[in-house]
Amino acid sequence: MILEAAMLQVKPGLEEEYEKAFREASKIISSMKGYKSHELQQCMEVKGKYLLLVKWETLEDHTVGFRQSKEYQEWKRQLHHFYEPFPTVEHFERISL
Repeated sequence: MILEAAMLQVKPGLEEEYEKAFREASKIISSMKGYKSHELQQCMEVKGKYLLLVKWETLEDHTVGFRQSKEYQEWKRQLHHFYEPFPTVEHFERISL
């Protein structure tokens, strides 16, 4: 399993509208092959800053299965206009301790 982490900065004044749109767009990502779970965290120190965490079965489930799908085009349409700057997305894997 991998963890996708995206730091999101929403344009000022659009936070409430963004959260509503994100709730709706959540239906898209949660329907994808390899999807396990996701959560959106709001930063306490910086207004409009969010952290999106998504668990996927494999890296390819996100980078190929989701990102190259028609569903991703709808995800982009619903959410990407809120971001400034465009988010950085990174992937992590658990290490054994």
